[in-house]
Amino acid sequence: MAINDFFAGEIATELLKMLISISRKSLLCRASADQLITYIHELLPTIEEIKYSGVELPALRQSQLHRLSELLRSGVELSHKVLASSRWNVYRNLHLAKKMDKLEKTVSKFLLGPMQAHILADVHHTRFEMAERFDRVDNSVRHLEQYFENIKIGVGGGGWVEEAVRSVNEDVVDGNAAVGLGFGKIKVREMVVGREDLWVVGISGIGGSGKTTLAREVCKDEQVKCYFRERILFLTVSQSPNVEQLRTKIWGYIMGNERLDANYVVPQLMPQFESKSEAARTLIVLDDVWTLSVVEQLVCRIPGCKFLVVSRTKFQTVLLSYEVELLSEEDALSLFCHHAFGQKSIPLAANQNLVNQVVTECGRLPLALKVIGASLRDQTEMFWLSVKNRLSQGQSIGESHEINLIERMAISINYLPEKVKECFLDLCSFPEDKQIPLDALINMWVEIHDIPETEAYAIVVELSNKNLITLMKEPRAGGMYSSCFEIYVTQHDILRNLALNLSNRATINDRRRLVMPKRENGIPKEWLRYKHKPFEAQIVSIHTGEMKEVDWCNLEFPKAEVLIINLTSSEYFLPHFINRMPNLRALIIINYSAKYACLHNISVFKNLSNLRSLWLEKVSTPELSGTVLENLGKLFVVLCKINNSLDEKEVAKVFPNLFDLTLDHCDDLTQLPSSICGMNSLQNLSLTNCHNLTQLPLELGKLKSLEILRLYACPDLKTLPNSICGMKRLKYIDISQCVNLTCFPEEIGGLVSLEKIDMRECSMIRNIPKSVLSLQSLQLVICDEEVSGIWKEVEKAKPNVHIQVSEPYFDLNWLKE
Repeated sequence: MAINDFFAGEIATELLKMLISISRKSLLCRASADQLITYIHELLPTIEEIKYSGVELPALRQSQLHRLSELLRSGVELSHKVLASSRWNVYRNLHLAKKMDKLEKTVSKFLLGPMQAHILADVHHTRFEMAERFDRVDNSVRHLEQYFENIKIGVGGGGWVEEAVRSVNEDVVDGNAAVGLGFGKIKVREMVVGREDLWVVGISGIGGSGKTTLAREVCKDEQVKCYFRERILFLTVSQSPNVEQLRTKIWGYIMGNERLDANYVVPQLMPQFESKSEAARTLIVLDDVWTLSVVEQLVCRIPGCKFLVVSRTKFQTVLLSYEVELLSEEDALSLFCHHAFGQKSIPLAANQNLVNQVVTECGRLPLALKVIGASLRDQTEMFWLSVKNRLSQGQSIGESHEINLIERMAISINYLPEKVKECFLDLCSFPEDKQIPLDALINMWVEIHDIPETEAYAIVVELSNKNLITLMKEPRAGGMYSSCFEIYVTQHDILRNLALNLSNRATINDRRRLVMPKRENGIPKEWLRYKHKPFEAQIVSIHTGEMKEVDWCNLEFPKAEVLIINLTSSEYFLPHFINRMPNLRALIIINYSAKYACLHNISVFKNLSNLRSLWLEKVSTPELSGTVLENLGKLFVVLCKINNSLDEKEVAKVFPNLFDLTLDHCDDLTQLPSSICGMNSLQNLSLTNCHNLTQLPLELGKLKSLEILRLYACPDLKTLPNSICGMKRLKYIDISQCVNLTCFPEEIGGLVSLEKIDMRECSMIRNIPKSVLSLQSLQLVICDEEVSGIWKEVEKAKPNVHIQVSEPYFDLNWLKE
């Protein structure tokens, strides 16, 4: 029969192979793949019976089955593409998932329609056997549907972004980030450890050559860590540094007092130490230094202390410097292949000549190899050829050709989907060498591009996969259980310059993004020159020191939807032109100074009727009484002084439609005011790293719409109010590192929607109420091994509940913050 090839096991065997590969390749999908393997094995006997039945099918049905066979063959090809695709290539995976869904529906019509019934009737001639096989097919199709749905929603893991962070860390551990730097690492280590006569050494090289990567590899070297007894401070200086703040950090680290008051004045001539003991050895790494004057202000001769200066140029005061060389051809090919193919050599199926030509055009620069390689991953040969042709039209990359490097990488940017490209260009709105809070970035994209959060997160992962950004976890209060807002985005300065270059090609009044590239003393002269005409920018980014009322001028931004104010000051007068931003949707105010900033001219908030997202960081929270931010949905208060600003009885009237409130690292927050309980629309309440928070309001249960309650790292919190048991919509509660919390409320079983409890490092909780058996929606409890026993009875009574024991984690680095 024409269908014999299919039933001979080719497709079934191929499908099994693919499922086994999926099981090995994807941790997230392993359980689903293993289940699918079982179901396919269950179907194989039926396939074999039909194969060997000896009954010839009518020609019409043979043609139908032949068509089904061909359809399934195309499905196998599609599945091969799914397996070949990087699991972090979210856009491609979503595209393939849609194709798989379409294929699945078409196949289901064949399998569940009358044709399947005819086949089984012709072969077996019994209604009973036909029904039995229908059941098998039905079950398999249902599990296939569940399997693909699990792939799409990321069941079993921490989500796309968490996995992308993990993949970056895996690259670092595996050494993929340091290809070709072995010789340089040895040379720099010799300067740092072997030459006690040198107190300042350097690493220099052109942009994108791997200077920072080399410096970080040296810091992770066991010999270096042992020599300095892990007393290593890594600081990023950048083009517009706050020198006094850097001096304070260096001095505090050397003196062993890393919590120096912001008002502490570092002596210009640091005193000499008589002791030269091994205990005093310290390595200070100054990365991305641009000028000699900065080196002279930061570097000082102290016995036992050594400075490693990383820069693009060699400075006279740096006694010995290693110049980073371009990669060898072999290392360049290996690095490129890792990012283009996921392996260290050219695959047999690839066009070797074409790959080698593209690698040559990248100029043996690590950054270019990573970015261009990642942009070509999973692309067709025609796409590769097009990129190669465009690359070959440029000049060669050399020490004096950073602009050419930018132009070459711009080629990969131009091939991005339009929405992803725009999001990449938006990144230039944040200061160089600063960590960008992921939530602030996501909120900005959601508002300015009118996309859902899920798509914004997918874009973050897409940019990370293409090496255009780096995702990193850096919780400021220690522990590995940080939440999503403790994930940060960083970007190489050349990539930021690339985004600025592409964004600034329009005239200043017509640019979509109006950005101060570095910290200025006031409004840039270029802005003032064209102030007579409205600026069309949708994103406005300001980066200054202290600004007084007289320092501002009348500027018009009628189309601005996002305003980012980056400041370095303890006093700041908000500009009057905020009043004339009728379309402003997202406002981000971040203070980079050591002191809290006091904001003046708060009255501008009264006209922000369309504001939907507000991010305040390192400021004294302003009093907003009399102001109504009717459309504000998200409020983030990070590292701020609350100053009783939330105690007002009318706080619910100020934020009538707030659904997401985050208070993070607010040290003066001792009690959450009861006024919060009047926010009826609140769905997400995060009180994290508030180390002095001792009490929650008794009436917290009035928040009937609350779905997420995050109380992470609030060590002084001892009880949870009983009223929370009435939160019928609450799905997730996180009490991790609430080390003094002793119990759950007795009626916790009333949380009928609760799906997940995270209680890591809650060793004081030794018993759980019997009502937990009534938690009908509970699926996951995460806890330490020492308290896991209290959940055993629940696990027995409720098989759907999984008790996940967390791994011990010991890290005191947060004490340095």
